[in-house]
Formats: sequence, structure tokens, C-alpha cells
Amino acid sequence: MPMHRTVNQDFFKKWSPEMAYVLGFFAADGTMIENRRGGHYLELEITDKTLLYRIRDLLGSNNKISVRRRNPEWKIAYRLQIGSNAIFGDLLKLGISPRKSKIIELPNVPEDYLSDFVRGYFDGDGHVAIGRYWRKDREKWQWECSTRFCSGSKKFLHQLQKTLKPYCRGGYICDKNRGHELVFSRLDSFALFQFMYHNIPSGVFLRRKFFSLQKAFRKLRYLGT
Repeated sequence: MPMHRTVNQDFFKKWSPEMAYVLGFFAADGTMIENRRGGHYLELEITDKTLLYRIRDLLGSNNKISVRRRNPEWKIAYRLQIGSNAIFGDLLKLGISPRKSKIIELPNVPEDYLSDFVRGYFDGDGHVAIGRYWRKDREKWQWECSTRFCSGSKKFLHQLQKTLKPYCRGGYICDKNRGHELVFSRLDSFALFQFMYHNIPSGVFLRRKFFSLQKAFRKLRYLGT
């Protein structure tokens, strides 16, 4: 007997920290599909199994999470696909659309939920870079780090940079082979870290990226050991 699939059809109708996080993550890493029969689906495929199960729980879904490995050299990925005309329509109203990668714009996120949205987007399509470089003026090696948000839409990154101005003073956008990056240097990265993770005791976040940032700021002595 086939299992009855469930999902919270109203999940994206009302703002909450969890809704904002999932919206940010989906804006970065989600796919919207409309098939020939008029069915509407949203899909997430990521390598972090624990986070995908957490997102599924937040969506009130019991849909199967399948294992995907298209190349033996790649990490195992996990896919969640949910069919819902209502959620599909709500995502469209929020500015998320099929084939969004190069045309997406920043949704109108209420300020109270901005940190959750940004953290969700960072978990989906952001990373931290840390390394050492030689300071000639001081004749010693020095740690440096940067926080980066990736997107195929330069307009989205410009809007994100402008929206983050109250929290991060700088940042710049550079072109990459397959899109663009919004880059913040170490001082702005630390401010961004405090902004994104101020509510993590009750929030959703990708532990691997949180600990990467935490490790970077400990090396920079912005955080205690």
C-alpha cells in the first residue's frame, strides 16, 4: 500500500525564523519543477544528510529522501522532492522561480528574519576561506579569512550587499567562471558571523560551516579558545 505523502502546505505563507532559513537555503540550492502534466515540485539535493532531514521535518513532510551518486568521485548526495501546487505558488509570490539561477532577486525579507534568511543562503551557497600570507611590513605570517556568497545573479548579490550594509561596512563582488561572488574580508566576516549565528541555540544551521567560521576566528583571535 503506497504511503500517503504529507507536507505543511502553508509553510511559506507566514514568516518565521524556520521559514526564512528554508527560504534562504532554497533560494541558494533549490529547484522548482513543473512537469508536462501540470504537477509542481520543489527539490533539494545536498550532501549533508542531517540538515536535509531537519529541513524535511520543518516542512512537515514525510517524503522519502533518496541517495544520489552520479559520479563515483563525488560525495554522496541526498535528494528530497516534494509535490505541492500551494508551496510552488507561494515560492513564486516570494520571488523564487524555476530556472532562477541567473535572474533571482532578493526577496523582501522582514528585518526580524533577515539573519535566518542570510544564514540559510550561506549554508546553501556560501563558504569561508582561510589561509596565511606573508606580511612584508611585519616580516611574519598572518592568518586571513573571507566569507563568500555565490550566485549566478549579480543583481541578487548587489541587493544582498546593500541589505547587509547596517551589519557589514564593506564587501565587493567579483566575477567567476560560473557566476559571481560577494566577498567580505575578515572584519566584516566576523560581524556577519555574529549576525547570522546570534540565535543558533534555537535556530537551524549547517554545523560544518559554523565550525569553519568559528575555527577561522579563533585563529584570528577574535574568539577565545
